[in-house]
Amino acid sequence: DEDRAFRTLEAVFESPINFLDTAASYGDGESERRIGEVLKKKGGLPEGVVLATKADRDLQTGEFSGDQMRRSVERSLGLLGLDRLQLVYLHDPEHESFGRMTEPGGPVEVLRKLRDEGVVEHLGVAGGPIDLMIRYVQTDLFEAAITHNRYTLLDRSAEPLLDVAAERGVALLNAAPYGSGILAKGPEAYSRYAYQEAPKEMVEKVRKMQVACQEFGVPLAAAALQFSMRDPRVVSTIVGISRPERVEQTLELAAQSIPEGLWERLSSLA
Repeated sequence: DEDRAFRTLEAVFESPINFLDTAASYGDGESERRIGEVLKKKGGLPEGVVLATKADRDLQTGEFSGDQMRRSVERSLGLLGLDRLQLVYLHDPEHESFGRMTEPGGPVEVLRKLRDEGVVEHLGVAGGPIDLMIRYVQTDLFEAAITHNRYTLLDRSAEPLLDVAAERGVALLNAAPYGSGILAKGPEAYSRYAYQEAPKEMVEKVRKMQVACQEFGVPLAAAALQFSMRDPRVVSTIVGISRPERVEQTLELAAQSIPEGLWERLSSLA
């Protein structure tokens, strides 16, 4: 509910967390609106905090054009109550061909114009398919990239993207280290991975990882989170936080001591 969302945001701003990630499409604008409401009460974005959002296609019509990018950014500015956006990602470009996305007057060119105009400070790309993400990173037009659900204890398929981003000096952010929940709650409580029912062999793998973590006295969620955080190629790890108490819980998971022996066990099970 809205009150819980506001309390969660207040808890984030009162914590050591200094990076907030949202998107025009999250809750069809509700995420940005709620963040904007809290920022208004606080008198603006607190010093030292980075707020990133994402420019989206029109979710009703599917339009993914240069004009739509400008509309998306202008809407985000209004909902967030800001006159400039620090970091904007081209969101889910897999919904249109690379050629259409990068053509003159297309989404990428318009986002670059918005950066040149000073409306946007930095540009990133956030998407799914790794080969496509690598292609965007290799254009050298983006300063940051987000991958999701593809660099976890269960899935290392984003490895090539992490390498390319590091080689090109592009900041790589890893989202969904819990695989949308199974690595946070365990397979008995939540048997889905990346928004789909997890295959039996994956569920069994998580069970074995859970047992290994229990033997070392470490929460599975701590290992899942720190798997991403300990990789020097990952500049930031993005997790969803839906309740105020989750802020402190997440910080505790991030600080949990994990012996090298457990990492070796988890690697052998991957």
